Amino acid sequence: MVVERSNRQEGITAPTQPVIAVDANGADLGPAEVAAGAAIAAQRGARVLLFGPVEQIGAPGAGVEVIDAPVSIAKSADPARAARSTPDASIVQAARAVAQGRADALVCAGGTGAALAAGLFNIKRARGIHRPALALPLPVPGHTVTLLDVGANAEARREHLVQFAFMGAALVGSVFGVQRPRVALLSNGSERERGSALVQEAHAELLERAAGASFEFVGNVEGGDVLSGAAEVIVTDGFTGNIALKLIEGVSSTVLGAVRHAAESSIASKLGGALMMPSLRAFRAQIDPEGQGGAYLLGLRSLGVVPHGKFSRNGFAEAILRARRGAQEQIAESTHAALESAGALRSVPADLAASGPDASLATQ
Repeated sequence: MVVERSNRQEGITAPTQPVIAVDANGADLGPAEVAAGAAIAAQRGARVLLFGPVEQIGAPGAGVEVIDAPVSIAKSADPARAARSTPDASIVQAARAVAQGRADALVCAGGTGAALAAGLFNIKRARGIHRPALALPLPVPGHTVTLLDVGANAEARREHLVQFAFMGAALVGSVFGVQRPRVALLSNGSERERGSALVQEAHAELLERAAGASFEFVGNVEGGDVLSGAAEVIVTDGFTGNIALKLIEGVSSTVLGAVRHAAESSIASKLGGALMMPSLRAFRAQIDPEGQGGAYLLGLRSLGVVPHGKFSRNGFAEAILRARRGAQEQIAESTHAALESAGALRSVPADLAASGPDASLATQ
């Protein structure tokens, strides 16, 4: 490596040229596609430590250092056990590189459970964080919407959702520069008394905290409001958030396919489609999930980015570049600082700060 690495675990500021540790295993299109994405990112200035099978990856080129790591736990039914018992797994080695200061952020090409488990056991939760969360900026034309959690925690408690609200607001403020973002809870009705017991409990606490918060709590929003611009941050548990995300992706894909079919259904349609093609391409680029690079894994001591396993090389390149920007802007640190200043961190006894509780979380 050309740049000497700092140790994030000891709180030392990262150098100006961050290195991104990337797990090449687990992607639907294979490690070679991730390696191609790493090469694209390197051409745009990123420095990458790529962990995966050398015989499939080859030599991606300048800016990418390949570490032979053929073992994958991306599809493990028990990612927590796999992360503990398989130290040579590619995702474990990548997370360990971040923990040791050899890299500044983690990108996992597939397997959210494995990424979460490896991150918890190696990078560790940041002090005072209940649960890490996956926060995804949605590709919505015209406004910024970030949904969290989208898959890190299938189950959640009131205090988790409250902390997610503060985490999401800090992220949106840091990344998108939104001053005093609007935060909402995803529910089955906008009224205060609607929603599950979990939503109602979180709603009550967020109302209590709203006066001194750095965001505006706007209450509940329904599914139809997720993309309407009703709030910049929408909070839910990982089970609900993942379903909502997959539904959005499915509807987007179906609509684009229907538009394409209609544009090719007749000679007149083809002529009209040709005239609309520049606008349609621009619209498609706006709502393309690959252009977003994936979800931020927040709540660890260093930043993680989790792209969708079905991404192409372009999506993986964007994920690596997102992680690089996040490391440069110290998103993990700024988000934690915002939580601390808001009094939204939990109190953790010193003897428990880096032990047992993480093991029970990495089971998604």
